[in-house]
Amino acid sequence: MSRMPHERIFGVETEFGCLVADDEVGTPEQVVERIKDHLFYEMKIGAIDRHARDEVFEPPLSGGFLINGGRMYIDAVGSHLEYATAECRSLKDLVANDRAGQRLIVRALHELGLSDSVSVYNNSVDHFGGHTFGCHENFLAKVDEDFFARTITQFYPFLVTRQIFAGVGRVGGHQLYAENAGPSYEDVSRNPIDYIWVSQVYGVRPDDSVEFQLSQRADHILKTVASRVRFNRALINPKWEHFYSHEAMQRLHLLFGESNPNEHAYALKIGTSLLVLRLLEDRLVPEDLKLAQPLIALREISRDPTYQWPVVMADGSKSSALEVQRRYLELCQPYREESEQNAWIWDEWSSILDGLEKDPLSLGDRVDWVAKKLMVEQYRDSEGLSAQDDALHSIDLEYHNIDPGKGLYYALSEMGQTRRFVSDLDILDAAIEPPSDTRAKGRAALVAQVIARKGNKPYLFDWNAVALDRYQVVDLSDPFETYEGATGDRPTHSPER
Repeated sequence: MSRMPHERIFGVETEFGCLVADDEVGTPEQVVERIKDHLFYEMKIGAIDRHARDEVFEPPLSGGFLINGGRMYIDAVGSHLEYATAECRSLKDLVANDRAGQRLIVRALHELGLSDSVSVYNNSVDHFGGHTFGCHENFLAKVDEDFFARTITQFYPFLVTRQIFAGVGRVGGHQLYAENAGPSYEDVSRNPIDYIWVSQVYGVRPDDSVEFQLSQRADHILKTVASRVRFNRALINPKWEHFYSHEAMQRLHLLFGESNPNEHAYALKIGTSLLVLRLLEDRLVPEDLKLAQPLIALREISRDPTYQWPVVMADGSKSSALEVQRRYLELCQPYREESEQNAWIWDEWSSILDGLEKDPLSLGDRVDWVAKKLMVEQYRDSEGLSAQDDALHSIDLEYHNIDPGKGLYYALSEMGQTRRFVSDLDILDAAIEPPSDTRAKGRAALVAQVIARKGNKPYLFDWNAVALDRYQVVDLSDPFETYEGATGDRPTHSPER
């Protein structure tokens, strides 16, 4: 399929939290297994993996690829449900595909009769347990040797300051500490997978000095780049997998992200990242656009109650998160005219920065942290609660309930107080239809073919290839190709026997 220069593939993985209010229905680990099994065996929305994608983290029957091009599975680390969107080339496809994954989970809960006792959330922090889980962004990018040696330092300022419009907000804060924080023998014995390849372990305690902050994950980020990320959270996790590489481009895996309930914020977060990656590839970011201490700036911006968001640059000069974002915005202006999508990104980016400068709290329709803060403050004032009251954590959590009939974000949306990016019809279509312009289309057709066939023939699905049986292998190595002719009886590739 033809493509414009500088087009790229992107997708997002979201880790979900599960809260069980009735012990009789089982533990959270048992419930997510029931959800997964219902999706594949009853709703038949995908082909479940019969093989182990990873003997430790994704053993057989943990999940599989779906007819909408995405992937639903249970990650053995924490036994949490996770959804990866299909490969996308447009923001509209991405947001619709992401929301479709959530609606499939909600549908399974309702059909299982669990919706009254079980809730699933796309939040990123456990206030009481101290755990954090993420929403990871993936971009096909020119990640060469020079990227991690030099270029990446010019990406940090954007990622660290992006939270002023992409942060989902959180009540309170966490402090990390190292003394006597290692797991006990009982901890390791009970959850051995959680401690595989751990390079360091820390303890977590509440930080009552923080009433509200922009980011749910800022307190937990310890590194700028790290490959071992369990208890070693980083902004970026290098990935060098062959299945997400194409024409000298590699998968850039961003760890510091949060799942935005607000569709506009979600689209703008990914869209601005697309333009800035283009800047980095074109070598157009000036050398002086670097922060002195990115991780310190990350936490200070998140925790600043004045919304001035000051930062210190590498050359010692003073700036602010807003000024840093404006510099990236101005550098990206030449890209605006290249496509309707780029024009939308640039215009909305400019508009949101203007709004943040004038009155951040006026942006509740477009910015999650603002909507949540206003909701928390309204509840706190009406009930006469202190800033540390546990009930505020419940408001925080319920903002992220993915069930439109229960989530507080959806209550705002029902009242017309949020800015939509896709329609409900777009989301319904994306539950069964993959993006039409990436390899997800061909793979999804192969998933449907496997679901429909009789017998117990072996099969194997991956992002870049599908084995329909022992001898028929379909190559999907080009993520920009749709592989629409890959569903016939004749093998695309027959390995030597």
